[in-house]
Amino acid sequence: LIYQKKLCDFNATRFLEHEKKQRLLQEMFAEIGDGCHVEIPLHANWGCHNVHFGRGIYCNSNVTFVDDADIYIGDDCLISPNVVITTSGHPILPILREHNYVYNLSVHIGKNVWIGSGVQILPGVTIGNNSVIGAGSVVTADIPANVVAFGNPCRIIREIGEKDRKY
Repeated sequence: LIYQKKLCDFNATRFLEHEKKQRLLQEMFAEIGDGCHVEIPLHANWGCHNVHFGRGIYCNSNVTFVDDADIYIGDDCLISPNVVITTSGHPILPILREHNYVYNLSVHIGKNVWIGSGVQILPGVTIGNNSVIGAGSVVTADIPANVVAFGNPCRIIREIGEKDRKY
């Protein structure tokens, strides 16, 4: 309950209350590195108590962390609006759902990853360093480092290379 209260306090901060926001982030997150910026509103089952941020992360508005298990996000990542990162799922077998079974698997996102708007990342997924996940993707399986991936389900489209220096 205390984690949700702190999240509620964070979401109630005003635009220029930078110091208060930073203090609350330090109290809310399992760990959060220097230079992180988190827009409001932010949503999280456990108030980000199980979310581990590296340094220099930008998290845009309306992001949801279903943080029933740990979520690890490396340095210098960009998280676009309306992203959902979930560690919890329910079994396919009906009898198990009838008994309210749930499973929790940690999510790992490497350094310098850009996650596009509206992406959903499912339990147990790992995304490698420097990869880009295109807007609207549903990430159901691991994505390696240094690739552009998108779609539903998310799949590797190409490697990041020399032609990307143009932009």
